[in-house]
Amino acid sequence: MLENMSDKYTITKYQDGQFLDVEDVIVNEFPLTIFVNDMEFATMVCTPTHFEEMVVGFLASEGVIRSYNDIHSLSIDESRGYAYVMLKVNMTTNQEYYSKRFIGSCCGKSRQFYFHNDAKTAKTSMSNTTISATQSIALMNQMQSSSQVFLETGGVHNAALCSPDEMIAVRTDIGRHNALDKLYGYSILNRVPVRNKIIVFSGRISSEVLLKAAKIGVGIVLSKSAPTDLAIKLAKDLNITAVGFIRGKSFNVYSCPERIID
Repeated sequence: MLENMSDKYTITKYQDGQFLDVEDVIVNEFPLTIFVNDMEFATMVCTPTHFEEMVVGFLASEGVIRSYNDIHSLSIDESRGYAYVMLKVNMTTNQEYYSKRFIGSCCGKSRQFYFHNDAKTAKTSMSNTTISATQSIALMNQMQSSSQVFLETGGVHNAALCSPDEMIAVRTDIGRHNALDKLYGYSILNRVPVRNKIIVFSGRISSEVLLKAAKIGVGIVLSKSAPTDLAIKLAKDLNITAVGFIRGKSFNVYSCPERIID
């Protein structure tokens, strides 16, 4: 799958007062349209890897399915950019909020679209997992150094599902919400218990990212970047430990600090 993430292009580079023709690695961007029960549901602009995980995670995140058992069939037509999902049950969410929506790679869905089903799908964390400061910094360093595509292009987000001691799965995407959906789909497809797990994330902790973490079911989110004020408020409401600015040997804890131990 790694070969689908980027391509090489000849570009013009300006450096030290002159123009040079050089080869550069550019991250790929791919639109995937999801059909649910033969109706167009959403188009997601993503990095073209782990499609099945992303579709499953996205549908679970939006409350369309509760488990993989709700899916009768799922097929991906990569040549056309289509994902076809047939459910065993009728959709329980109001489809007018989803029909033919476009979800770009730079940010999440509109606030109106995003918040309609959060009350049903976001979970207050009951996690008793703790992690040390040293482990938090080590997991961030391990995730960042493991992403060859990020090192080559600088154009993707990384997200990892971890225990305090090790990374379990790492997913990469141009859209930070897509990377989290891929992790959610991974946990569903592989029946990985998530209550005692941690999400390590390269991007900022927005309200959307925090709610995605709540829907997945983890109690700790570790980020290299900053949180927003709404994300902090939601983290406190949902009993999630939000840690930001993990850089070098320092970080900031914004909510539920009791899970970060010395």
